[in-house]
Amino acid sequence: MPEKVVETPYPLVDADPHASRVIRYMRPSDYGVWAAATGAFPAALYFWEVADPTKFKLRTHLRLGGFLGFIGGFLLAYQRSSFRFWGWSENKREEEMDFKELSARAQQGLPLYGESPQPEWIQASAHRNSVFSQLKFSAFPMVNLVHHQHHGTDPAKYQQKTDESS
Repeated sequence: MPEKVVETPYPLVDADPHASRVIRYMRPSDYGVWAAATGAFPAALYFWEVADPTKFKLRTHLRLGGFLGFIGGFLLAYQRSSFRFWGWSENKREEEMDFKELSARAQQGLPLYGESPQPEWIQASAHRNSVFSQLKFSAFPMVNLVHHQHHGTDPAKYQQKTDESS
């Protein structure tokens, strides 16, 4: 089955980035969104309690709200970072970091996207399950934890530029 090609306003960096890359490439604004969501959830619970008081102590509710805000904020920050990998939002910084990282791996003779002990059919299945999964976080939060070779970009671009610059 051919890869789905999506027209985007910015260049595609990686169609199915590994979770470690998405987290490493997060920007300070992503961390700000994460922090805001972490604080917003318990703040909303507190103001709701002020508007409509109950007999219960809020300590446990606020802790649970903080935890849920932390998880939700992480998923939101992860999704924002993934959008830049896909070219859905401005991604000049990610393009440069990706080229630098993968060109260095190509010069060392390492596989561009890492090695995996799984057979090829499992890697392909993992790719099919995780590609664009960041759009489905509300139903089933899943990230790519498998190194595979299905990323929607031409790996030759990392080798050509390094040969020319030598």
